[in-house]
Amino acid sequence: MAALLRGLLVGRALRGLGRVVVAPTAATPQSGGLRRGFHCAALRLQDESKSDKPSSSSSSSSSSSYHEHYHSEQDLAEAPRDDPTSDPAAEEASRPNTSYQDQGGEQGEEYETEEQLQARVLTAALEFVPLHGWSMEAIAAAAETLGLSSASTGMFNGAGDLVLHFIAQCNSQLTEILAEQHNQVQLGQAEPKRTADFLRDAVETRLRMHIPYIESWPQAMSILLLPHNIPDSLKHLSTLVDDMWYYAGDRSTDMNWYTKRAALTGIYNTTELVMLQDSSPDFQDSWNFLDNRIQDVVNMAATAKQAQATGETVVQGLMGAAVTLKNLTGLNQRR
Repeated sequence: MAALLRGLLVGRALRGLGRVVVAPTAATPQSGGLRRGFHCAALRLQDESKSDKPSSSSSSSSSSSYHEHYHSEQDLAEAPRDDPTSDPAAEEASRPNTSYQDQGGEQGEEYETEEQLQARVLTAALEFVPLHGWSMEAIAAAAETLGLSSASTGMFNGAGDLVLHFIAQCNSQLTEILAEQHNQVQLGQAEPKRTADFLRDAVETRLRMHIPYIESWPQAMSILLLPHNIPDSLKHLSTLVDDMWYYAGDRSTDMNWYTKRAALTGIYNTTELVMLQDSSPDFQDSWNFLDNRIQDVVNMAATAKQAQATGETVVQGLMGAAVTLKNLTGLNQRR
């Protein structure tokens, strides 16, 4: 209110001054009266200003505070915002948490699927096979080593999972070896082998992977003969033999395709059984047996009679495996 009154008084004083400036030729008495009126108004304005000094100061302070607040808000609004993608810390914080932590407190980069976790446990369990055999005890020991609870063994159907994992792992390793040899031949870095030599080396390379576990391998073979494990066992064996023939250069599409694979399957099985009873240095008797039998597969023609003989060889090999396993199961040593 005081500011409003001062404004009105200043306005009146200015209007009076304007009349003096605009009409300089007016009579002297009237001009003198206006000057005195203006002077009096100015004095009253000065007195009121002195009396209202605290409220004026408060108003000025409030106005200044308002302007400072307004400009600070405006500066914040106009200031360039930080781009979270340009800040490594902000970028890291914005990423979803994909780490996992096991009971041992170890952090992983990404979540594991159930299949990946099972494979990791089964691979670790192979170290405990010499102590516990092909059993759930080996799987439980591996889970404990990895910091998992004992309940994690519920992910597995039994010891057959461990044996089948080992077979799949060995087959994968052999496939990588054969593929590398094939590439070297294609690039001219190695001489191609005769089919008989190639198959013989492939079978020996694969069976040598059993040597670290040869003492307990009869137990593994007996587990594979359980009804619920037979389908997966035959699938792995079929894939193994097919890969051997493929990298050996076989591209047959007739009856000969089945004949060759059935014959090689029988030879692989019988050589494996010979290894369980072989006490010669470095299993030399087993490799001699393999040399004598592998040539029969290479020379085999695609006739019905030979196909029948091949089928009989496979059946005899499987029956021999069953009989031998019955004799060897539980005997964790070679003769």
